[in-house]
Amino acid sequence: MAKPKRQYRCSECGAITLQWAGQCGDCGSWNTLEEAQLESATTKKRPQGLTQAGNKLSLLTEINLEQTIRRSTGIDELDRVLGGGLVDGAVILLGGDPGIGKSTLLLQALAKLSPERRCLYVSGEESLQQISLRAQRLRLRVPDLKLMTETCVERIVDMAKEEAPQVVVIDSIQTMYTEELGSAPGSVAQVRESAAQLVRYAKSNDVAVLIVGHVTKEGALAGPRVLEHMVDTVLYFEGDAGDRYRVIRAVKNRFGAVNELGVFAMLDSGLKPVSNPSAIFLSRHEKPIPGSIITVTMEGTRPLLVEVQALVDESSLSQPRRVTLGLDQNRLAMLIAVMHRHAALALFNQDVFVNVVGGVRVNETAADLAVMLATLSSYRDRPLSPQRIAFGEIGLAGEIRPVPNGQERLRAAAKHGFKQAIIPQANRPKDPPRDMEIIAVQHVKEVLDYC
Repeated sequence: MAKPKRQYRCSECGAITLQWAGQCGDCGSWNTLEEAQLESATTKKRPQGLTQAGNKLSLLTEINLEQTIRRSTGIDELDRVLGGGLVDGAVILLGGDPGIGKSTLLLQALAKLSPERRCLYVSGEESLQQISLRAQRLRLRVPDLKLMTETCVERIVDMAKEEAPQVVVIDSIQTMYTEELGSAPGSVAQVRESAAQLVRYAKSNDVAVLIVGHVTKEGALAGPRVLEHMVDTVLYFEGDAGDRYRVIRAVKNRFGAVNELGVFAMLDSGLKPVSNPSAIFLSRHEKPIPGSIITVTMEGTRPLLVEVQALVDESSLSQPRRVTLGLDQNRLAMLIAVMHRHAALALFNQDVFVNVVGGVRVNETAADLAVMLATLSSYRDRPLSPQRIAFGEIGLAGEIRPVPNGQERLRAAAKHGFKQAIIPQANRPKDPPRDMEIIAVQHVKEVLDYC
């Protein structure tokens, strides 16, 4: 019997090579080549494509555009992240740390959907008794929800075609395998091919499929990177599994805006949507304290008010520390250099710690002005007004640059009772919110007068 040949596949980009190497020659990633069995050309099946009836060419102007029907999941924050609800034929990938609430959230969503839509919950990790016990613990009434424990994708697809559900949950993709491959479940080839079959089933039958994905210790979805390219929507659970509040962020969405944010509170009865997340991220101090200010960040289409805290202390090290939680550390180093060069604020012998309260991660540059004011307040030991918010981008020349959605940010701040806003000159509104003082600045030197 001939010895089966082997090939090596990159878990990041999916490139194939016949020899192992420490670095992938296509994407340049290190230690990502994994061994996979080489399929015989005589037995390999022709892959099925996502073709429509007739498989003919069509002109773009002749395509009949019908309005996409979205169906609510019954959970407002989940609908927001999805772009308004579930779309028939959409494939959604939900990833997160163990125990953060992925299975709980999907079971709650199916409980809301099952009275009106046919739903199927497929688990490859838990028994039927475990799923039933979770439903009882969450006090969910799901008499019409059908359960299945299976790990073979072919049998799952056959059963789904027989039952004809409208929503299918797969928990999780790392436990699934296809009979066409001989590798173990969870391998790169198995995850990729299993997901491909589920995507083909969803598209050809107009079924919404929600897939649970494991994450690595770095926080990325386990398996090949191509998995995220195959699906329509990628959602990430953020936050610590021990925290009360959980955050879901959309990093890819073909049916809505990316970077949308959904906030949930973990209670005894499951995950509860938080309709006003700004209220939980704002900590009202009994009296003003140095190094604290509120900024308004945009998460997708939602303005979110978060507190930025800074602590500046004399360093005993030869190289002072620059530590950030919820912000880019390189961005903080740049802002400190700008303050030194253009505002004569020397922090070369100071440790600087910056934190975004509540575990939120701010990925936009609109928080630059708030970080600078919080750092300056802590360094001078002068409290800032608790009724003040600030947002704006700071350039290397010391200029205060405008940020998008300035008017929406000011409205959100006024709604929460803030009376003063320090913003870029280019973001000065023509119709400012009532009872709010607008302070427009153009350079970092002007900011020194407000601390």
